[in-house]
Amino acid sequence: MSIRVVLADDQPLVRSGLRVLMADHPDLQVVGEAATGDEAVRLVEEVDPDVVVMDIRMPGTDGIEATRRITAGPATARVLILTTFDEDDHVYGALRAGASGFVVKDMALDDILAAIRVVAAGDALIAPGVTRRLIADFADRPTAAPERPARALDGITEREREVLTLVGRGRSNTEIAEDLFITVATAKSHVSRLFTKLGARDRVQLVITAYEAGLVKPH
Repeated sequence: MSIRVVLADDQPLVRSGLRVLMADHPDLQVVGEAATGDEAVRLVEEVDPDVVVMDIRMPGTDGIEATRRITAGPATARVLILTTFDEDDHVYGALRAGASGFVVKDMALDDILAAIRVVAAGDALIAPGVTRRLIADFADRPTAAPERPARALDGITEREREVLTLVGRGRSNTEIAEDLFITVATAKSHVSRLFTKLGARDRVQLVITAYEAGLVKPH
């Protein structure tokens, strides 16, 4: 079955380029286009896509608010934020709004398509280089006091705390296993328990929790 995609961007050229590119990939199907955040929310309700490729800056309702409304609603669509590097100070807001991934427009088109597939499969993705900026941006926020969310971590074990820290640093399950001298299966099990205990939908939300808890520090 093909991945049903909605393209939300106020630039027709961007939407057209992605639509033409996806036409050559039978596993990807564009089922709608939106030029505003409000249109994106309506389209999701109408066509029930698997993934929304969402720009941040759009007239009226922006991509972050549209993402919040989509992920808070009954739809199962996952949101992949697509924007430019000079806007990546919005990464934190977009991810907090429920986005499952964040890629930038100067990435290779094939990499953007790969990101759509990753998000559709239920995983999460943040473009290389953006994570460092996210940490720095979070560190500059006066409300980002490490003690604020500490209570949320009361239910996890010390080993799970170590795993959460490594997830926050962008480590894969294989890398976590290597760092902690455990099997990959054990690493996956720890991550799965963190999803349950912390009420996280995906790996991105675990990353955010690690930042908020002060487990990950800016370099």
